[in-house]
Amino acid sequence: MIKDLKMNVNEYLPLRDVVFNTLREAILKGDLEPGERLMEIALANRLGVSRTPIREAIRKLELEGLVVMIPRRGAQVASITKKDLQDVLEVRSSLEVLATELACERINAEQLDALKGALNRFEKVLGSGDVSVIARADVDFHDVIFSSTGNARLVQILNNLREQMYRYRLEYLKDFSSHARLLEEHRQLMEAIAARDQKNAAMIIKAHIENQEISVIRNLSKSEKENE
Repeated sequence: MIKDLKMNVNEYLPLRDVVFNTLREAILKGDLEPGERLMEIALANRLGVSRTPIREAIRKLELEGLVVMIPRRGAQVASITKKDLQDVLEVRSSLEVLATELACERINAEQLDALKGALNRFEKVLGSGDVSVIARADVDFHDVIFSSTGNARLVQILNNLREQMYRYRLEYLKDFSSHARLLEEHRQLMEAIAARDQKNAAMIIKAHIENQEISVIRNLSKSEKENE
């Protein structure tokens, strides 16, 4: 897969950050696959840089949980496991229920309009077939809810968790058969928040996340059987 890797050049960022962003995106999109070894020399040659920014990027990716260090083998892309998914979604569910309940209390008219706009954009891009674009629209919808809580610390924690969720978000969005349900769940959630119905909104967001977990676990199980 390294042969398909291309540097995402950005003249405003230091080289080490450009390399980090390039490798991170490659992992998140699946261009660098789970279990694939990250050979410093090969990556440096492919990207046209020295080994130093490659080494720094790998260290940062390890801190994010996207890379693991294996004794006598070096760095490799971390696998997507059911346990990791369940751990992340367990935390996400609790935090998003809280965010949704606060949004029901605090969302204002301008933010509600922004939420409706985000829902409309999500609906429009569903037919694009571009999972990365759909994922961005999905994130934008939830970001409006987070922002409407007015709780900066909660938003910061959710944003940090979002980075860990991105690979899983791409996995469930690859299941195109689930898109109609995702859209309907977004619509129901927006309507519950607009009605300031905390109980119903909390139930909807919990079911929304649980359905995603079921979808990803089904896909992971299918991949495991295919690789047997």
